[in-house]
Amino acid sequence: MKKSARRAVIAGNWKMNKTPCETTALINEMKPLVKDADCGVVLCVPYVDLCAALEAAKDSNIEIGAQNCHWAKSGAFTGEISADMLVSMGVKYVIIGHSERRTYFGDTDVTVNQRVRAALDAGLTVILCVGEYLEQREQGVTGELVAMQTKIALGGVSAEELSRIIIAYEPVWAIGTGRTATADQADEVNGIIRATVKELYGEAAAEAMTVQYGGSMNAANAAELLSKEHVDGGLIGGASLKAADFAAIVEAASR
Repeated sequence: MKKSARRAVIAGNWKMNKTPCETTALINEMKPLVKDADCGVVLCVPYVDLCAALEAAKDSNIEIGAQNCHWAKSGAFTGEISADMLVSMGVKYVIIGHSERRTYFGDTDVTVNQRVRAALDAGLTVILCVGEYLEQREQGVTGELVAMQTKIALGGVSAEELSRIIIAYEPVWAIGTGRTATADQADEVNGIIRATVKELYGEAAAEAMTVQYGGSMNAANAAELLSKEHVDGGLIGGASLKAADFAAIVEAASR
């Protein structure tokens, strides 16, 4: 991290876990553990948990996000949620382009860009996910792929709007597998993302951009990953479902 230049953010992605009652209990357990954090603390929960999460996190330093939003304001999109709906609830953040959305639900670089545009227009802060599959890493195209995903996702985004985007590097081969990119690998790819932002928006914007790492960061490896210059926080999966583990990662980012 380079905290003199940009804000570190630890965001939990709960994926499809926890009922509203369980959400309230877990956030209440987390609040005293992360109250003194010297970094951003965000929890991105399932849609049905948003009301409970917003209520439980009230008057704390924990901010609440959703895990996706549609690109349209309204319409015949059964089962979908618009960015305006999220904002009307008090949601501040939304994850866009997670590999599970790309892999299982048909998200493409183009629809990711459309979702980013809708989220920004509604006033949300976007956690934009990019990353490669194992075969792409083995083919040596990680840098080109991540740069392309970043460029397409940021199409039409102004320099001013860029301040409401966090980019999360999530190597698909390290999500939920127990495998983790080495700290040097994470730093290298995060550096490529930052260089891509520099190419598009200039050095000042690139230096101010928060770039997270999101492939199986946990309480044991967080400190090493976060010690790297270009790793400005984490998008945390399984470890965000355990209060003590999540708090340990937040503490590592607060140093």
